[in-house]
Amino acid sequence: MTEVTNNAEQKKDELHTFLFLTIFLAPFLSVAIVGVLGFSIWFSQLLMGPPGV
Repeated sequence: MTEVTNNAEQKKDELHTFLFLTIFLAPFLSVAIVGVLGFSIWFSQLLMGPPGV
């Protein structure tokens, strides 16, 4: 009986983890990565000038 209960709890925990990763963490990381990349390109152009100069 406890094995069935543990299995149900494990599935519930896995569902919550999956939802957290797909709804919150993945979008946040993708926005953060694009933001950091854009900022680093902007800052490098601020220091070294635009490309081809």
